Amino acid sequence: MTTDDRQFPEALAAALVLPFEYNGGEGVDFEPFPAFLSAEETTDWFRAWTGNAELSGDDFRVFGQDGSGGYAAFWLIRQHRPLVDQPVVFLGSEGETGVVACDLGAFLWLLAGGFGPWEAATSYEPDWTPSPNRELVAVAERFAAGRQQSGAAVIEQATREFPDFDDTIMALCR
Repeated sequence: MTTDDRQFPEALAAALVLPFEYNGGEGVDFEPFPAFLSAEETTDWFRAWTGNAELSGDDFRVFGQDGSGGYAAFWLIRQHRPLVDQPVVFLGSEGETGVVACDLGAFLWLLAGGFGPWEAATSYEPDWTPSPNRELVAVAERFAAGRQQSGAAVIEQATREFPDFDDTIMALCR
């Protein structure tokens, strides 16, 4: 699926305008972008990430990164569905991959639960504990009312729905 829509959905914009505090590793390692990366920037990144110059970045809408440069993005895998219904993924600077939320509403609850994309996709910090964020809870309640779930439940649901994401991405690598 490809689309030229590069505008943040209102719900994503509302969440990403709020600060994410890293707090020396105790908080969330997430740096939102003010807008989606351009099509050209996304293609350049995806080609560099995979080592495959034949690919485009058309299936991704990148909207933020962690401190090491791993990207959070919508993965446009659901044909004929709007951006808000697409899964949110993380592709890390060290090759980490993961579907972190099944759609934007679930992603809002993931953020509200104190997880960022990196924390949802990795388990490198076994002593790390998420800290729910009241401001992000308010955003999730506003835009995804009635869908409340824990961050752990969001991650588990996304992993269950897209168990082959890592294999799919790694098959594109050269």
